[in-house]
Amino acid sequence: MHKYIEYMLSHLFSSIQGRDDKLFTAGPAFAEHPEPTIELTCPEVGPSGSQLHVDHSADGAGLFPGLSWPAGSDEIKQYLLVSEDPDAPLPDPIIHGIYYGIAPSVTGVNWEDLELADQSDEPYSLNGGFKYGKNRGGNVYIPPQPMRGHGPHRYFFELIALSQLINVTALSAVPTSVEIQGAIDGNVVGWGEWVGVYERDWE
Repeated sequence: MHKYIEYMLSHLFSSIQGRDDKLFTAGPAFAEHPEPTIELTCPEVGPSGSQLHVDHSADGAGLFPGLSWPAGSDEIKQYLLVSEDPDAPLPDPIIHGIYYGIAPSVTGVNWEDLELADQSDEPYSLNGGFKYGKNRGGNVYIPPQPMRGHGPHRYFFELIALSQLINVTALSAVPTSVEIQGAIDGNVVGWGEWVGVYERDWE
C-alpha cells in the first residue's frame, strides 16, 4: 500500500523539481564566484551527469561516491563539501551531507572518510579528519532515495575552497547549511561541482 501511495504522490508532484536557484553555491557567499573553477570528478561513476550505481543509493549499500580534485594553491586554507538534491518536491533542496574543516592538502574523499572516527576527542569527527554538519536525516550522510515515479533526481556534490579557516566557535555543535553559508561569506576563492543522477521506478 505504501508503494502505491508513494507513486501517486510522485505523479501529483511531478512538476515540482529543479530548485537550482536555491543550491548552496547559489548563495550570497558565491557572488564573486558564480561559476565552478575546480575540476571535481567521480572516477568510480563517470563524468558529471552520470547515473549513480545502486550501491550509492538507499536501495543498495548507501555508499558515498568517491570524489577527486586537483591539488590546490597556497591560497586555499580549507575545503568544504556539500551534497544536496534540488529535485525533491520541497521549497528548498534537501541537504544530504555537509562536511567542513577539510585540510587543504586533501585531494579526494570516499565513503570510508565519512565513517565516524572511533578515537577522537572531538565530537562529530569523521575518519577523513573533518567534521559533519546537519542534514535532513540528522546523520552523517543520506544516500539518494527519491520518490518512486518522480523521475530522475540530480545529486549535486559541491567542493568549496576557502581562503580562511571556518570559525567553529561561532557555529552550533552540528551546524546547519545556513550557518555555514554565513561563516564562509567573503572567504570563497573557488568551487567545483559533480552531479550524480538517480531514479526509482515502479519496480
